[in-house]
Amino acid sequence: MKKTLLTVAATMATLVAAAQPAATDTVPTVDLSEVEVLGTRASSNTPVAYTNISGKQLAAQNHGLDIPFLLTMTPGVITTSDAGAGVGYTTMRVRGTDATRINITVNDIPLNDAESHSVFWVNTPDFASSVRDIQVQRGVGTSTNGAGAFGASVNMRTQGFSRDAFAELSGSYGSYNTNKQTLRVGSGMLGDHWAAEARLSHIGSDGYRDRATSELMSYYGQLGYFGDKTSVRFISFGGKEDTYHAWDGISRDDLKDNRTYNPNGEIKHDGQVTGFYKDQKDIYRQMHYQLIWNQTFSPLWKLNVALHYTDGYGYYQEYKNARTLKEYGLQPVVTAEGTNKKASLVRKKVLDNRFGGAVFSLQYTGQRLAATLGGGINRYTNDHYGNVIWVENYTSQLDPDHEYYRNNGRKTDYNIYVKGNYDIVGGLSAYADLQYRHIGYRITGLNDKWDWTADPERMQVLDIDEPFDFFNPKAGLNWQIDTRNRVYASFAVAQKEPTRNNYTDGMFLKHPSSEKLYDWEAGYELRSGNFSAVANFYYMNYKDQLVLNGKINEIGELMAENVPDSYRMGIELVAGYRFTDWLRWDLNASFSRNRIKDYVGYVSDYNADTWDDMWTQTEIHAGSTTIAFSPSVIVGSLIALDYKGFAASLQSQFVSRQYLDNFERKEDSLDPYFVNNLDLAYTFKLPSVRSITVGATIYNLFNAKYETNGYSMTSALYPGGSKDSAYTLASDPRFYPMAGINALGHITLRF
Repeated sequence: MKKTLLTVAATMATLVAAAQPAATDTVPTVDLSEVEVLGTRASSNTPVAYTNISGKQLAAQNHGLDIPFLLTMTPGVITTSDAGAGVGYTTMRVRGTDATRINITVNDIPLNDAESHSVFWVNTPDFASSVRDIQVQRGVGTSTNGAGAFGASVNMRTQGFSRDAFAELSGSYGSYNTNKQTLRVGSGMLGDHWAAEARLSHIGSDGYRDRATSELMSYYGQLGYFGDKTSVRFISFGGKEDTYHAWDGISRDDLKDNRTYNPNGEIKHDGQVTGFYKDQKDIYRQMHYQLIWNQTFSPLWKLNVALHYTDGYGYYQEYKNARTLKEYGLQPVVTAEGTNKKASLVRKKVLDNRFGGAVFSLQYTGQRLAATLGGGINRYTNDHYGNVIWVENYTSQLDPDHEYYRNNGRKTDYNIYVKGNYDIVGGLSAYADLQYRHIGYRITGLNDKWDWTADPERMQVLDIDEPFDFFNPKAGLNWQIDTRNRVYASFAVAQKEPTRNNYTDGMFLKHPSSEKLYDWEAGYELRSGNFSAVANFYYMNYKDQLVLNGKINEIGELMAENVPDSYRMGIELVAGYRFTDWLRWDLNASFSRNRIKDYVGYVSDYNADTWDDMWTQTEIHAGSTTIAFSPSVIVGSLIALDYKGFAASLQSQFVSRQYLDNFERKEDSLDPYFVNNLDLAYTFKLPSVRSITVGATIYNLFNAKYETNGYSMTSALYPGGSKDSAYTLASDPRFYPMAGINALGHITLRF
């Protein structure tokens, strides 16, 4: 490892010494705004809080980490990584809301999984290499396609076409054997009408935590046609991931003595760990197809239409110790010593899903009115089933395809919206946005969860057929006082259906409710010479918000529950100052209060003798408490220098305490953390090479020991095991540690 890093460093030094500095290379691109469905983006006179991240900003950080980590400097954003090094399973939260409440689109096409509502970035590794820019809208934002936005929406546009033929090769290597290789090629414009581009990527990592390996492959390809008034683009992208599970956290004692420990895959005998299952892996492939058509009718009217289809298939295998065999449809193990109702086994859970549909936007742009009529219709289906592929010392005949559950989820989602900005007078404009959304969701079959409340006991029967009809109005005012000053205010309503997990992880006889959000936003923006600043105030009032409750399901996913009344309120501050043409300092800070007005939690009896008894619930009246995973302070800083080919940046983030559940107990919380990343790069030219960029990034520069995620699993403890006595809250929290100081060297060659 050390020899490899020294070799890379020596090569970089030699190249730098021999080369002439060059400005950062940029490839001229065709302006493809006319072939992208952009009906959901905010503009400079839209009264919502948003941040634009350019392709150049993304490229400066894109050395192997997932997109959530590239958005860390966006106000209110925090990131997590199961493996601890930013590769593999990663996610982000915005304003304290989790990934299932963040709407994400690519060219206005929904990317969120229709059932889980999450985006699993591991399925599309290195997608940032094909992204032109990203807009993050905080709060409800503008009407969008797909899952409802309850904390933010992330709108990504893919790369435009290069006017000239090009090739680009980049690679990185560093700590934990983290490595990335990317090849991009483009034809340039052919006959003034056609262009084609492609990308292939590989990312690998051993992970910070033990055995938390990732082996990721991805591709991106696009073909475009350009006429005088018609433009068409076909895009396909996707990936395949092979990751070892790091889905479970570790104890506070392990944080001190064995931070890298990964309990997933443990093989136990007599309560002792005797080894680890080598195939405790998640293997999944996902392929996306988009056909985007634009027609310009006149300078006033433009139509965008996109068809899309996504195909996904994969599975994960798990070694499970001492499982009750009847829950898997298996006979007890009979030996000379007796009959065993439990045995260790390996199970395989499979997903086979398809998602397709269409989105559109008809845009009118007049002198005083800019309006859009848009919407989409999507259909999703997903087969869930599981097999037992091995049982320890099993004496009966085991069918190689023994299936113990199967169910199917089907979802139809369509929406239509009309929105517009009207210039009233003197820089004052009014904004209105009306959306109707219908969801039909059905799940049928047997779940992978044993229902001991049934008579007779059996696997949980899923027979869910729920329609949802939401009307989501939004309105606001924007006043461009002069070229330097702008103020705005808005009010928006958003409604959202539960996720699949909200149904399957809850109580057997109780279904979750849909959520409703009333979002008030007001802001002030100043742009004066080298200085810019924005202050945004928000108050988000929720009805039946689904909040994380500190529990996890069997595969390490955080569980949620409805709370009747809750709110998030705060102020987001953004400021930037350019000292010279080559030195800039950007700051952002979020100060918030996130409360459940009167929390009633339900916890299991810690003294339960059997797993069945664990579902005996104790009702805890906690009063007004802080919402889980909602820090009150987030501060980000970026000092960036770009001088004669040399670029350096210091990125810093502080995040205050986060509680792991809604009881607001310090022992069940993530400690505040302050993390710094340093990036250095140098761009120069050599004969026959357009440009070369070499550099290195040092993550967690000051070796902070910190955790960004966890769960509490809080229970009720009754002295003596009797519910006649007073209880106390007991917990054994688990944490996901992040890597200490680590580095990645990187190089990019452009031809």
